Amino acid sequence: MPDTVRDLVAAIDRIAPFAKAAEWDRVGLQIGDPATAAGPVAVVHEVTGAVVAAAVERGVGTLVAYHPLLFAPQRRFVAGSGPGGRSYALARAGISVVVVHTAFDVVDGGTADALAGALGLEAISPFGPAWPPEQVKVVTYVPPAAADIVVAAMARAGAGIIGRYTGCSFQTPGVGTFRPEPGTNPTVGTVGEQTAVDETRIEMVAPASAADDVVAALVAVHPYEEPAFDVFPVASGAGFVGRSGSLPAPRSLSELSRSVGAVLATRCRFAGEPDRPVTTVAVVPGSGRSFLPAASGVADVLVTGDLSHHAAREALDRGLAVIDAGHVPTERPGLEKLYASVSEIAEVVDLGATDPHPWEEP
Repeated sequence: MPDTVRDLVAAIDRIAPFAKAAEWDRVGLQIGDPATAAGPVAVVHEVTGAVVAAAVERGVGTLVAYHPLLFAPQRRFVAGSGPGGRSYALARAGISVVVVHTAFDVVDGGTADALAGALGLEAISPFGPAWPPEQVKVVTYVPPAAADIVVAAMARAGAGIIGRYTGCSFQTPGVGTFRPEPGTNPTVGTVGEQTAVDETRIEMVAPASAADDVVAALVAVHPYEEPAFDVFPVASGAGFVGRSGSLPAPRSLSELSRSVGAVLATRCRFAGEPDRPVTTVAVVPGSGRSFLPAASGVADVLVTGDLSHHAAREALDRGLAVIDAGHVPTERPGLEKLYASVSEIAEVVDLGATDPHPWEEP
């Protein structure tokens, strides 16, 4: 069991790697001191006022929240309602907050897979990339015997992380040529003579924010007097926030909508011909409007939440039916998975009924 908040954050990062979260998202430790005791842990969908009150009453040390508490910039942290007020109350009570959100959406067995599984889909495949924060690829060239040393140094500085894998690199053999000029002190070769040596090309991805540290690390251990390296901006490492699959047997759109509502304990609405036969279904937990183009290429219908009139019209124009089951209901199966996953690494306190669904249904 994790002793400190730092240990707990590291354990959660192994469950849902924060580096796979969407670029716009806010995940990881949002409130708290990494060095303090993690204390009893509670898993919640969203940090509402009711959650804060229950956490204080039950002596919770850390909240593991699916939705971010702090998303938009906050100018004030004073007692009261809203994210700033709730953050103040939690900090004053010494309660930490760790957020997973899209990091848990995209991971195998996370929110997207849980929704697809709850609806009984088969032959499930990912779709809809959620791009992580800006990344770079750092490339350098070393003598083969120095490759492991350089890779290890770059990894310690933050390079080579892809999902749950660390120390990731790609290495290719080649020949490097150079002429040491007067005043140099070459590791190999002779001043004034063209030299050709066997070298290994090393490529490693890294967060753009860590690029300077990674370059400094490779230069520090590189055996050459003048190491050659390149840093390229790249788009890589995306997780997939959607899942698509097939139904065990075709169903009409209206029948499927009723079934989705029953499974997710909500009232659904749909756009499309009620009698349209459906064989393939795409799902996006939460808000899925931005994934309409991708979903239209893989399924007959998209099940998601937060769809507006214009989104429904866009979907129909693309030949895609949609079922709007609501933001929170489409995330509920994922919350059950998150609770189970955190329960395997920490003692979890049940705060009771704290579902953040804000809509009253007739």
